Amino acid sequence: SFANFTRKIYNLNRDAKYIGFYATTKPVIMLRDPEVIKNVIIKNFDSFTNNSVFVDVNDYILSQNLFGLQNTKWRHVKNLLSPFFTFSKMKIMFSLMSKYAADFAKLMSTLSADKSDVNMKDIFDRYTNDVIALYLRNEDRFYSIRDPTNKFYVCGKDITYVSAILIIKQHILRLDMIQLMLDNRGKEGRIQLDDIVAQAYAFYFAGFETSSSVMFFITYQIVANPSVQIKLRQEIDELLDESDGNATYEAVNKLKYLDAVIKEALRLFSQSVTERVCGKAYKLSPALPGEKSFTINKGMIIWIPLYAIHHDKKYYDNPEEFRPERFLNNNQDNNYGSSFYFSFGLGSRMCIGRRFSLLMIKVMLFHLLARCELKQCAKTLSIKFSEKNLLTKDRFWLNIQHRNDKYNRD
Repeated sequence: SFANFTRKIYNLNRDAKYIGFYATTKPVIMLRDPEVIKNVIIKNFDSFTNNSVFVDVNDYILSQNLFGLQNTKWRHVKNLLSPFFTFSKMKIMFSLMSKYAADFAKLMSTLSADKSDVNMKDIFDRYTNDVIALYLRNEDRFYSIRDPTNKFYVCGKDITYVSAILIIKQHILRLDMIQLMLDNRGKEGRIQLDDIVAQAYAFYFAGFETSSSVMFFITYQIVANPSVQIKLRQEIDELLDESDGNATYEAVNKLKYLDAVIKEALRLFSQSVTERVCGKAYKLSPALPGEKSFTINKGMIIWIPLYAIHHDKKYYDNPEEFRPERFLNNNQDNNYGSSFYFSFGLGSRMCIGRRFSLLMIKVMLFHLLARCELKQCAKTLSIKFSEKNLLTKDRFWLNIQHRNDKYNRD
């Protein structure tokens, strides 16, 4: 896989602060040392502002979404979109997410015995679809758990580029995102309809597959590690007991063990690399003692090996082990927020939708584990990932059992 390929490069010289190699005919510098990464990506962001993106510049939708934009245009669009992902906006979204997640969990907890083996990938795809569609349109209409044929879900599952754009454009005039961007157009400059379509496309399809995949990867680990599921249920039950079954945004965000489980899953299940293009020459200190410094010239590409660092025993004890305890506050191996934990990237180019994605995952797991017990079934197999990325290729089946406890109140 590409992730393992990047690890091989990363491990070529474990003492070096960075490694150079050629990707076809292009020189690439892989930064290995966390302090070097911090200096380059954060402290010298102006020299490494842009992502390395290979798309047709004539394709407006792909080249003009936030990930593909560069320099001033990127800053402009980021400023327009940032108000959508504030803490206050997430607090509003919490109640809407909870409604969807609770309905999904309730439906699964009442399945008959002959239907209790569930394709979790399909469930999480539907939930993710509904929440993102709700966020984009600010309307409670796309409900794929009740209507498997709704257009947003079908579009997400059987995606072609053309069909995606057609679906988004059909509904674009009622996007909540449009109003915000139009309200700001006099302050920031003219906004075209295609600009908004490009951002909606990126937000929907970036969040749809990745968030869903993270959720079923977490449930896979929960089932494979029964003690983790027990601890999660205990923490959730205590919260529901204290809140009389009415968990608030603040309360759910204080679930430390659930938070640690998500962080650990994101560490294991992370993006292979993030790339930047050098905008102006930058001198690196020597990669090894006694060697010369190295200048990254304009146009050269640098790689930040997220997956390799997250699986490096130098930073994480037994890195291949799923151990949420490493992210609890009283654990000395707590690296969250450090220079060697970056599940959503790092610096100003960090994923703008990270709060939204984390909240969506946390809310679903909270309601699912409050109502259900997850078990392996005859169809449960190891997850098979795509060779190109860490997205799953197949269905993932679990057995869902109703939890016989006082918290299933309705």
